[in-house]
Amino acid sequence: MHSSNDNSDPVVVVLAAGQGQRFRASGAQTGKLQAQLHGRSVLEHTLAAVAASGLGAVLVENSPLWRSEGMGHSIARGVALSPDASGWLILPGDLPAISPQSLRAVAQALQALGGVVRPQIQGQWGHPVGFSAAWKDQLQQLTGDSGAQSVVRAAQTQNQLQAVVLQDWGALADTDTLADLARVAERWDQRPTAR
Repeated sequence: MHSSNDNSDPVVVVLAAGQGQRFRASGAQTGKLQAQLHGRSVLEHTLAAVAASGLGAVLVENSPLWRSEGMGHSIARGVALSPDASGWLILPGDLPAISPQSLRAVAQALQALGGVVRPQIQGQWGHPVGFSAAWKDQLQQLTGDSGAQSVVRAAQTQNQLQAVVLQDWGALADTDTLADLARVAERWDQRPTAR
């Protein structure tokens, strides 16, 4: 999946290479991204929200030629696959209830403010985190499992970390366990409708 977009828009990097061990450990028979939710897989719902946002996207998954060595490695790959983007929204693939408006809101804040943009929902940090092109080199050097936390901390130190307030519980609702998935399924009809 690689859709083209206007170069002024950031690209959504959808992270789908994780092993989902916590999900299987919670009793699931499949990986969390393959788990079914209202007739589609978790990942299909996430990708549908990205498509509805109108933003370009890169899907990072394991393949015979490439295997992720952690979230940081996946982020670095997504950035490398879209090197000319004006910025990147890093979106874990297990957020099936995220709204397209949330993705657009983070993209717009990133375009307006630059630096690093982090959504805040009811006082909690959510997804996706947006990074301007200025952070490309640091993102491409990421490895390991801590994702882009080191880049977020660097941005904070340099007063380049901005918060954007969202009213979207789906931006917090990852599906790490079967219980998480059940909670998302229960709240599904309360999702903001795509506009």
